[in-house]
Amino acid sequence: MPLPPFPPSPLRSPRPLLLAASLLLSGCASTGQSLAYYWQSVRGHLQLMHAAEPIDTWLARGDTSQPLRDRLQLAQEARRFAVTELALPDNASYRRYADLGRRAAVWNVVAAPPDSLTLHRWCFPITGCIGYRGYFNEADARAEAALLATQGLEVGVYGVPAYSTLGYMNWAGGDPLLNTFIGWPEGEFVRLLFHELAHQVVYANGDTLFNESFATAVERLGVARWLAERATPQARADYARGDGRRNAFRALTRAARERLAAVYAAHAPRASEAPASTAAVVASAENAAASAEMAASKQEAMQAFRADYAALRARWIAEEGATPAQLAGYDRWVAEANNATFGAQAAYDEWVPAFEALFEREGRDWPRFYDAVKRLAALPHEQRQAAMRALLPTPSPEKPLA
Repeated sequence: MPLPPFPPSPLRSPRPLLLAASLLLSGCASTGQSLAYYWQSVRGHLQLMHAAEPIDTWLARGDTSQPLRDRLQLAQEARRFAVTELALPDNASYRRYADLGRRAAVWNVVAAPPDSLTLHRWCFPITGCIGYRGYFNEADARAEAALLATQGLEVGVYGVPAYSTLGYMNWAGGDPLLNTFIGWPEGEFVRLLFHELAHQVVYANGDTLFNESFATAVERLGVARWLAERATPQARADYARGDGRRNAFRALTRAARERLAAVYAAHAPRASEAPASTAAVVASAENAAASAEMAASKQEAMQAFRADYAALRARWIAEEGATPAQLAGYDRWVAEANNATFGAQAAYDEWVPAFEALFEREGRDWPRFYDAVKRLAALPHEQRQAAMRALLPTPSPEKPLA
């Protein structure tokens, strides 16, 4: 995972230990494949928890490097700020640190059909249906992706820096800080911490879009306050530069998603109006032609997206002095972009403006805001979707929605 985190936001994994429990409770572990997934989830999470030690222990060690010492002290300050200023949970999470000796906490697999941005979903009794699956071993994640690709799906695999157990593991020490994100620039580090804590406040089963957009809204609102009240001018400048790129990229990918969605809608298979005796033949021919047209239009949309990114990238280099190393994460994302990666990214963007509007409606009062979000999470899915749409501000043609 590049530093700072690649666009548009560090993506998180499913809740591995909860998924493992789900497999066991549902009886799905009776198959070899499900049992293997259950076992890697439990083993990986327990290894992570075992590696974690209290921050005070790390600070007391003589061999703890000064950069790590400084960052752990920053984590303690940010943790207190999360409780006192953002009303986020005051519990055991993020009060320990673990060095996993690898670049990612877990690796996510996402998949989508070639003619849709809707993610393939995995369903479990506790967490509901989610659009990604996490593995503690990268090879296992890539094997799952390869299997899905044989089914005609577009796939993506990416390392993620952190995941949340939703507070269920606070009795065992809570979710720890990890080496996979401890070295991020101050603003990026603090916003990820706020994001993960937000997952412990509200979680709607089976609604990844709602959950991730809520946590993203909390991170954005929270880090803005942190930077204004606690950060140095240099930290604010560093964050503003990175956030400006992230917002520009978010607008770029949102436009690409909208183009692709329009292509897929325009070329969706249609029932034939021919007589019943020839309906099957006519429908088949029409759908074959529509499929070919869709593939051509899709290719044009993807080429336009990559051309737009090339122009944006050139501007970053010319006007901001960005280096290829700083843009490597964006470059990799664009090179690998497909329906699966676009669909995964949407989960972190779509409802953010609605949550920000709700925060304003609740007088910027954090407890009131959380209570309002909890009421939304308790609604049936369709009612929740309608309520979120009603909260969306009217987009301005001069300003992207997110």
